[in-house]
Amino acid sequence: MQRWRDVARASGLASPDGSARPTIFAEMTVLAQRTGAANLGQGFPDSDGPAWIREIAAAAIRDGVNQYPPGRGAPELRRAVAAHQLRRYGIELDPEREVLVTAGATEAIAAAVLALAGPGDEVVTLEPFYDSHAAAIAMAGATHVTVPLVPGPDGFRLDTAALGTAVSERTRIILVNTPHNPTGTVLSRPELQLIADAARRADALVVTDEVYEHLTFDGVTHTPIAALPGMAERTLTISSAGKTFSLTGWKIGWVAGPAELIEAVTAIKQFLTYSGGAPFQPAIARALVDGDPDIAALRDSLSARRDLLVAGLRDAGFELVVPAGTYFVCADATPFLAEGDDGAAFARALPERAGVATVPVSAFCREGSATSQALAPWVRFTFVKDEQTLRTAVERLRELDPRRGAVQR
Repeated sequence: MQRWRDVARASGLASPDGSARPTIFAEMTVLAQRTGAANLGQGFPDSDGPAWIREIAAAAIRDGVNQYPPGRGAPELRRAVAAHQLRRYGIELDPEREVLVTAGATEAIAAAVLALAGPGDEVVTLEPFYDSHAAAIAMAGATHVTVPLVPGPDGFRLDTAALGTAVSERTRIILVNTPHNPTGTVLSRPELQLIADAARRADALVVTDEVYEHLTFDGVTHTPIAALPGMAERTLTISSAGKTFSLTGWKIGWVAGPAELIEAVTAIKQFLTYSGGAPFQPAIARALVDGDPDIAALRDSLSARRDLLVAGLRDAGFELVVPAGTYFVCADATPFLAEGDDGAAFARALPERAGVATVPVSAFCREGSATSQALAPWVRFTFVKDEQTLRTAVERLRELDPRRGAVQR
């Protein structure tokens, strides 16, 4: 029990008394449901993915694809992942030995960290960071070290000086998330090169969370760090179909990289879920081959919805950073904060005050860190909602009074 309490406190999974703590996303969704608020907190789509992809899965169920698939994943899906990486990024993979299908990217991240790091090792992440990254590091017993992303006119950018300090001979893994949740930044090639150089100096491995790889805007393109010279042999690349095809509940993800690293991850993964999603795997295999038009349509739609939300937040009085990718906009709520309040207090009050749910950016930071303090007034809104929900939220936010930190009545 003491081990659980230590891990849970380190990862934010538990309250100080050791009781399980719901994620901030679950908490905000409950508040939204209770108050009837427009839920711009949790990032899940309001509509299902393409009908033709869903029909392939339905046909697979009818045809009896309902038992355990191979532990490493259906062969056609592993081949499709390898073909996707080659076609999109020029990365060559052996689908038999260098691709592993997982229960979403979350399992892939947890299995990779558990396989490759342990007590005495350090795992470096960006900060803010997606919450499961910290949880995986804590479960592995490793030490979590962070490098800030700093907001500015060009978006949230990597603190390069902090990177040099954070990566040392104790670093076992650099865990990179780009396009980045929660900030929406897409790391530039020079930033990725700095991370690659740091990894080589420290002889560290790189694990990348690239689930938003196709959801970038304004001509910005995603570059996998594995595509940089000399990085394929030390990088595990993780992605999934959930965000790309608006099928988040299917939980079909994958990890790709050197065979010896995939073997290590497989050794852990087989005792987590072993395998799953049998009828979904052939559907995602086809989607990766034939789904480019659907990806383009989703990207264009998200870009328009991003612009709607950005304009509405600005009209309401928020300062913000325009995201280059993902589902999210981060905004500074300082004009609306009462004395002594922060983004977390604002987020918890907003469903009742304005009928809109959001998530504090501090939930993606280490408690008490410099980044957590710097971003304490910031909140994250999602735009992966239907246009009417976004318009409703924008109209409600315009009723906020920056002078009083309250809703005008």
